[in-house]
Amino acid sequence: MTDIQITVRRQEPRDSEALHGVYAQPKVIWGTLQMPHPSLHAWQTRGAEEPRNMTRLVACADDVAVGNIAIWTMDSPRRRHAAEIAMAVHDDWQGKGIGFRLMSEVLDLADNWMQLSRIELSVFTDNEAAIKLYERCGFEVEGTLKRYAFRDGRYVDVFAMARHSGDG
Repeated sequence: MTDIQITVRRQEPRDSEALHGVYAQPKVIWGTLQMPHPSLHAWQTRGAEEPRNMTRLVACADDVAVGNIAIWTMDSPRRRHAAEIAMAVHDDWQGKGIGFRLMSEVLDLADNWMQLSRIELSVFTDNEAAIKLYERCGFEVEGTLKRYAFRDGRYVDVFAMARHSGDG
């Protein structure tokens, strides 16, 4: 994998099949709110049009999407300074810097192009690798949401995390 070029770019409809493969991975399903057995048609539909308040980026290995990140802004005039993010990286590419590349790129957009001063995310409390990445990128735990989601036959908690920049 050392000769493979990693690039980050805007997500395109042609990425739907690769992202379907990303979100079918066991670790991705475990670490996100996605259900097992994702539908290719659903990913094609989702990838066909980008919502007005959302920007989606992909990390590509030789132009094949191996991870993605989305940032979406809030509609309320009182929350225009804030956005939420979600991301996933293919199981085979986790631990290789892909998540950090995606996060760095989306935080550059947030800080330098979107006039955002608060970025929010949620992460399962037992997803140590993701928590470590988010903390490295300046996110802090602001609270714990108990029994947030049902996973593997039981309820699990998430941390509400946020990153602040500028004058709050």
